[in-house]
Amino acid sequence: MCIRDSAQAGLPLSLHAVRRMAAGVRPLPTPWPAEAREQLVTLLGSGQPTIEVWEALEAEGLITQMLPDWERVRCRPQRNAVHIWTVDRHLIETAVRASEFTRRVHRPDLLLVAALLHDIGKGWPGDHSVAGEIIAKDVATRIGFDRDDVAVLAALVRHHLLLVDTATRRDLEDPATLRSVAEAVGSQGTLELLHALTEADALATGPAAWSSWRGSLVADLVKRVSAVLAGDAPDEPEAAAPTAEQERLAIEALATGGPVLSLRAQTEPPADAQPSGDPEPLGVELVIAVPDQPGVLPAVAGVLAVHRLTVRTAELSTQDLPDGVEGAVLLLNWRVAAQYGSLPQAARLRADLVRVLDGSLDVAGRLAERDAAYPRRRGVVAPAARVTVAAAASRHATVIEVRAQDAPGLLFRIGRALEDAGVRMRSAHVSTLGANAVDAFYVTDAKGVPLGAGEAASVARKLEETLRG
Repeated sequence: MCIRDSAQAGLPLSLHAVRRMAAGVRPLPTPWPAEAREQLVTLLGSGQPTIEVWEALEAEGLITQMLPDWERVRCRPQRNAVHIWTVDRHLIETAVRASEFTRRVHRPDLLLVAALLHDIGKGWPGDHSVAGEIIAKDVATRIGFDRDDVAVLAALVRHHLLLVDTATRRDLEDPATLRSVAEAVGSQGTLELLHALTEADALATGPAAWSSWRGSLVADLVKRVSAVLAGDAPDEPEAAAPTAEQERLAIEALATGGPVLSLRAQTEPPADAQPSGDPEPLGVELVIAVPDQPGVLPAVAGVLAVHRLTVRTAELSTQDLPDGVEGAVLLLNWRVAAQYGSLPQAARLRADLVRVLDGSLDVAGRLAERDAAYPRRRGVVAPAARVTVAAAASRHATVIEVRAQDAPGLLFRIGRALEDAGVRMRSAHVSTLGANAVDAFYVTDAKGVPLGAGEAASVARKLEETLRG
């Protein structure tokens, strides 16, 4: 009882008390009594004081006595530099963060226990989510949860990365994306818990893992998947009618024979966004219309890199023009982040884009000069890039995933390689975690048809060779 009371009161446990408990404690039966399970949940839901109490118990071996699987993650270092804590401390930090969200879920006990177990598989070989699912089933059964609750906890551990990965790397307008998430989650209750766990996990990882932008993408995905689970089947995507602004830009691009663009700041971060730390880069919506010609995507990506604008998403389409207007115009919708908190100058962006398209501005050379100006990059050997094809991720395009060291001009290099491969990019979904870029590209052939399996594998292989070279 003193463990729970200590955490709830925010008072530390004395060393003498902990040692007395360690000397006199008897193993819990399997399954645990309901009171023991409730005390664990209460401890996990006590917020920041949980950490000091948990560490005191762990120092005397009480945690591994209650949860033997904890020994494999105890003091275990993380493989990803985005994490600021060891695996065991991250799990407790996640539970602390999850305690802030217990009012927004119907089963706070399942949320807290899932937070404690979500990375428990990192002590085993293979995919930690797959291994963790097996461990979570065993632990939840021993703790005394019933069969249905055990299934929910196992699903939460198995899919704890699903929402953020999907939201940042997939086209949320594609019904295949929403159906796959709905099938994995299975119910509204699990979706609700997974949403809270996703945010708690990211906040407990480090500052690079969460932002208002990521939060808005995940919330949008959850809303769409909730509709699917409620029986509102998503319609097949149709080409959206052009807005008045898009028509104006397209007609102006044809009239001038060159690119035209508009940009505006996105909405401000939510009022409850974390005020501490460095401010988030300013979100910018950028729409560019260009007369149809080869090389547009890498040209735009290169100019954005030269201007130090970080790409978050990119969508490409051919603009339908009003009757009587001849010609073809490419429309590019970008979401970018301005690093210095102010809108970039549209006139300078357009001027540089004109120069890239006519060949008078060497983007690759400019980026190479900038890279050479940073001595800290010299001699650093990054892990090799990896390119894969996500099978069945979309019915309307082939999804190619790129995992590579983040660097200025990465999207420019990818875009140029895809142009050289003769494929057309419909959209790009860019995600960066620390030094790692994890990007997804929806591509088709020149006729707008998804690539065959052999052709997709060939494109992926050539792209990987380009990035590794």
